Amino acid sequence: MSHILVVDDDIHIGNLLQEALEAEGFRVSRAYSGTEAVLALDRERPDLILLDLMLPGLSGEQVLPRLAGVPVIVVSGSNSTATQLEKSIEYQNMGADALLLIAPYYNKANPEGMYRHFASAADAVHIPCLLYNVPGRTGCSIPVSVVERLAKHPNICGIKEASGDMSYAMKLVGPDFALWSGNDDLTVPLLSVGASGVISVFANVMPAMCRQIVEDYLSGKQAQAAAKQLKYLELINDLFLEVNPIPVKAAMNMMGLNAGPLRLPLCEMDAG
Repeated sequence: MSHILVVDDDIHIGNLLQEALEAEGFRVSRAYSGTEAVLALDRERPDLILLDLMLPGLSGEQVLPRLAGVPVIVVSGSNSTATQLEKSIEYQNMGADALLLIAPYYNKANPEGMYRHFASAADAVHIPCLLYNVPGRTGCSIPVSVVERLAKHPNICGIKEASGDMSYAMKLVGPDFALWSGNDDLTVPLLSVGASGVISVFANVMPAMCRQIVEDYLSGKQAQAAAKQLKYLELINDLFLEVNPIPVKAAMNMMGLNAGPLRLPLCEMDAG
């Protein structure tokens, strides 16, 4: 049984994570401060898996060197190539195992600029990099031709694909390039064309079912996976009635899972 350390100074979020993990059979420990986290990592490594590190007073230099054998993916993406480059090198030097690089939001670069934006970070580090395509958030999509060029880079290993465009996603599948769905409503369809799994919103309200859908498909039970996805498709769609994460937090609060309030500019759902 895996032993997971949930580290978060937000008690509500920590409680939600602990409840979900224990329901799945995991052993959970909690830490509420940087000092507690560092001591736990020193004391219980290598059996401890770190989850949800959200502590303003705890630096990467304190934590990452203590995570022997625990993969850590750090978001270093930015719409500023210079900032992304600086963060990527910094996080690698702290001990990150991989980096997540987002398309340059607002700037809307042309294809060559987009390629150079990602390649500059991948050239500067020796750890794996994941691309993140979410045009609904960034205002731009990474062109397929750019993804194909970047997929040949030795440090770029995959993409989190959240455009909702199946035709686009199907063009990204390759033997040495991992595709992760960023859309819950397309989990099974993307698995059917070679995706590795999903980075999920639905899992916040039904984590066991989300995992089961993926496990069923990958274990050869495709019909069962599809049936489960169809059964919960209306719920999945309802979680996006307004911009994420407004609906999912509302749902969690209605379920008695105290997800806490939203922070501006996000606010409660429109009553209409």
